[in-house]
Amino acid sequence: MTGPGGRSGVRSPEVVLRVAGLTHSYGDRVVLDGVSFDLEAGTVVAIVGPSGAGKTTLFRCITQLITPAAGRVELSGRDLTALKGPELRRARRDVGLVFQQYNLVRRLSAVDNVLAGRLADLPTWRVLARRPGPSERAAAVACLDRVGLAGHARARADRLSGGEQQRVAIARALAQRTRVILADEPVSSLDPSAAAKVLAALRAVASDDGIAVLCSLHQVGMVAGFADRVLGLRDGRLVLDMAGAGFDEGRHGEVYGERPHGAYPLP
Repeated sequence: MTGPGGRSGVRSPEVVLRVAGLTHSYGDRVVLDGVSFDLEAGTVVAIVGPSGAGKTTLFRCITQLITPAAGRVELSGRDLTALKGPELRRARRDVGLVFQQYNLVRRLSAVDNVLAGRLADLPTWRVLARRPGPSERAAAVACLDRVGLAGHARARADRLSGGEQQRVAIARALAQRTRVILADEPVSSLDPSAAAKVLAALRAVASDDGIAVLCSLHQVGMVAGFADRVLGLRDGRLVLDMAGAGFDEGRHGEVYGERPHGAYPLP
């Protein structure tokens, strides 16, 4: 089907996050060296690379927890590097963070942890009284249901397994109504079965909600079955940008400089 002027009626995917020429150093050591890429709505992008390649620094620059030495970060068309104070805090609501160590309040229930993703939008008195309202609580349970944990809504976070806690963190990002999820090595401490469930949850929120997911992974054997696209960082430079399905032993060598140990790919 074609539109006016003979152009195709199929819309190009929306670019939600644009990183352009991002550069940062710690003293004389260059950690990011002109990194550029786009992240489209509804896609899952894995970022791989050796320890010290710059993955975590990249995430911190995207969220402006670190001010990059050069370059630009655009989120939904807004230049985050130009924002300060309340404007920056409001823009950050569009970014959900999933950390390696979950970052949950261990003594609170799963549903209360998910509700933390809604605090910025609740009246102050409800936040202070820890009374979010029945509609907000029902929405939080629905987010837990999306990641297969509705039955654990009342369970304390510290009674859940590592994989379950990580899925609560994904539900919290959903409750935040984020447009982008940055997942920094979210499965590095999990066994293969729990890791697969976490990655499946991230894939589901991307495809079902149109959320863009950028996920750093050390388990490179899981990339091909998880990511639409893979970016490779080495010495702060982007050395690989390709479809996730094609990431194999040869491509591994381009990023890490060596062949992987053991079977490849992992299940």
